[in-house]
Amino acid sequence: MPTDNSLQLEQTHSQALADAGMYVFMGEVDQENIKPIVEWILHENHVTKKKRKELLLMVCSEGGDMGAAFALIDVMHSSTIPVKTVGLGVIASAGLLIFIAGTKGRRVLTPNTSILSHQFSWSSEGKAHELFATMREFELTQARMVAHYEACTGLDSDQIRKHLLPPQDIWLSAEEALALGICDHVSAVTKT
Repeated sequence: MPTDNSLQLEQTHSQALADAGMYVFMGEVDQENIKPIVEWILHENHVTKKKRKELLLMVCSEGGDMGAAFALIDVMHSSTIPVKTVGLGVIASAGLLIFIAGTKGRRVLTPNTSILSHQFSWSSEGKAHELFATMREFELTQARMVAHYEACTGLDSDQIRKHLLPPQDIWLSAEEALALGICDHVSAVTKT
């Protein structure tokens, strides 16, 4: 269990990175974890007086809530400051969608990154009318995912369904991801 001193040191490091235009996201994609990143990007774009050439968002996430992921993606796309993304460790599912939302030409995977792409999953129960409404949201989310992959990779929907969203999970190396347009570079360098 972390001590008060280790938590304080972690907060100091996180603040120093944010002050330098960098954010490290390592965790589940949910509203609680995404909110600080959204606030950081908004602050850098609308509050701070510093003129940054780019923001650096490092991502190591096994995924999570698609709604939270698309909230961050929309904020990233609205940023007037380019958002460089660096994937490291594992980027999977909703974490992968966030990573590929980085500014084109500035999406970097470290050589040892594992990438997981798979179809959207969701469980639900309820009355028939509730299940029909849930199915509609499922269809809308799936369409958003395909459109996001198309915009970020340059692949068409058939290629996406074949290589990134087939019925089974797809694990890729950094080099395989590069060939599919998921990233722009494979490099250990994270310097902005």
